[in-house]
Amino acid sequence: MTRIAAEQFVEILRIVSARIDEAREHLAELDGAIGDADHGRTMSEGFAAVVRDAHEAARRGAGAAELLPIAARSFLNAVGATAGPLYAGGFAEAGRRLAGRAALADADLLVLLAGLGEGIARRGRAVPGDKTMMDAYGPAIRAASAAEADGAGVGEALRAAARAAAEGREATRTMIASKGRAARLGTRSLGHVDPGAASAAVVVDALREGYEAVLARRRTDR
Repeated sequence: MTRIAAEQFVEILRIVSARIDEAREHLAELDGAIGDADHGRTMSEGFAAVVRDAHEAARRGAGAAELLPIAARSFLNAVGATAGPLYAGGFAEAGRRLAGRAALADADLLVLLAGLGEGIARRGRAVPGDKTMMDAYGPAIRAASAAEADGAGVGEALRAAARAAAEGREATRTMIASKGRAARLGTRSLGHVDPGAASAAVVVDALREGYEAVLARRRTDR
């Protein structure tokens, strides 16, 4: 079992932030079609703030799980748009589920994913089918849970989650938005990928990448 210390968890968050930043312009284009084109900027700024504050907290000796409520506050303070309260709720729920852990077990990343998605769902009152980020997080959580129940390792479960999130993202093309600004478009939202689902798919795949990077570094250090 891999133990993920606070510094390693920060590196996972740094990979998530980097992948979101790389997708920034694409997310803005998606949002421009059915929203106000700010989703790429807000997600990039939110995760940059998370990494900055988590790094500082880890340097001061905070445990890995303690970084999650810090991430919640950081994202909310950095992002005033809709994504701010949603991701704050997600990080806060993940923090509650993992409270007290100075280091995370590898399987705790699946707990984190479930808490993040379910905290977002509760705050946004959204479910898969509403054409929101839950159309990526919902399938990802279910796929990870099913893989784990079948005896898959954490890496395989995260890969299954990433595939399901990508499929969920693409499925939003066929949906009519019922939440957020896009809901005002009605049937005109058909044919467009939801930007929140797109960014969620990036986050899930980046968690997979970050975990694999932790494993690779451990093998190198042996």
